[in-house]
Amino acid sequence: MSAVESTMLELGTSAPDFTLPIVTGGILNFNKYTNKSKGTVVAFICNHCPYVKHINPKLVELANTYIQKGIGFIAISSNDVEKYPDDSPERMIELVKKEGYPFPYLFDESQEVAKDYKAACTPDFFLFDKKNKLVYRGQFDESRPGNGKEVTGADLKSAIDTLIEGKDPVENQIPSIGCNIKWKPGNEPDYFG
Repeated sequence: MSAVESTMLELGTSAPDFTLPIVTGGILNFNKYTNKSKGTVVAFICNHCPYVKHINPKLVELANTYIQKGIGFIAISSNDVEKYPDDSPERMIELVKKEGYPFPYLFDESQEVAKDYKAACTPDFFLFDKKNKLVYRGQFDESRPGNGKEVTGADLKSAIDTLIEGKDPVENQIPSIGCNIKWKPGNEPDYFG
């Protein structure tokens, strides 16, 4: 597994709007989904990535806690399912049921949403305030598969708490690290230099 860091989109960036299918049924428009929330977490994940599997139980726990406090959660898979069939919508539905995802899991087949967010890896987290301005991007916590550190969600949790308390964004924001998004041939973004 090759580790890639998130691009660290500039704080204050407006969340790109999108409309994507929810794998369990229906569609989701970002702006409509977020208009009643205090803030929204957008997580680029996938089914097969060991980094995502490593944090899944704690991500579900954290989402369940903060959804009750008015924070929206959205998960998006943008991987090329031709080369990575484990990330297909059918498998995504299985994962929603297995993990008990309390948030919509969306399929970004064109990979345009990942590009709009300058997403680079799985997992890649973005937290937007109620005006859909970026206040956090980076790691879930410092745990990685095999590093022996407990999965806590501390970094994302701290950012959400800061947002709910109406304080300025946390200063120490560390890039997420994970498997690279599996781009379709010829569709690789230009933001990697």
